Amino acid sequence: MMAKRKVSLNELSERVGITPANLSILKTGKAKAIRFSTLEAICKELQCQPGDLMEWVDEEM
Repeated sequence: MMAKRKVSLNELSERVGITPANLSILKTGKAKAIRFSTLEAICKELQCQPGDLMEWVDEEM
């Protein structure tokens, strides 16, 4: 979504108010959780829905 909107990781992190390192963790899927306020801020900046950024994966399979 960032590439589609032509927004860099550093630019988005500044706009959202989180560190580039934390945004990178979210981007790579290594985060265990995300605050709704952070998700909302990212969605507002990228003009998208949460489902555009995330997918559910059953880890038991």
